[in-house]
Amino acid sequence: MLRRGLAVLAVALLVSTPVVTGWLLGDLTGEAARRLAAEGEPLDYAVEPVSLGAVGDRVLVIVATVVMVVSLAVLVRATITRKLDPRWWSVLVPVILAGALLGLAWRIVTAGAIGANIGAGLVVLLGGPVLLVLLVVAAVQAVRLSREHRHRVG
Repeated sequence: MLRRGLAVLAVALLVSTPVVTGWLLGDLTGEAARRLAAEGEPLDYAVEPVSLGAVGDRVLVIVATVVMVVSLAVLVRATITRKLDPRWWSVLVPVILAGALLGLAWRIVTAGAIGANIGAGLVVLLGGPVLLVLLVVAAVQAVRLSREHRHRVG
């Protein structure tokens, strides 16, 4: 498989996976905070949730799901037909995990709370370094596999 095609599919996964993960998780606002909000107490947010409206959100999730499923299907098919070296999954899996972590982090930092959102702080302190490690692992593996390919071919 061409490297450019692989890169496009990897970016498509990195962009679509957080959207799908966030949708699957749903709003993580606690039940106590929801009850207080229903009684008129304003919720505090580390980051205000973003919405495109009911229709816009649904369209975004459908497009992201289609992009994610098609990207995965193309990559799996390319691996089965031996157009993609299976070692490239050592790049793709960290990218997919990074996308899932971003979706989880987004839902945590946009959860409504009464007072401080401690989860948001933990996401920044713990999730940030994990995300960095996942992306560095993917980048290092991609460079290593590209160099190996260049040495074999040329």
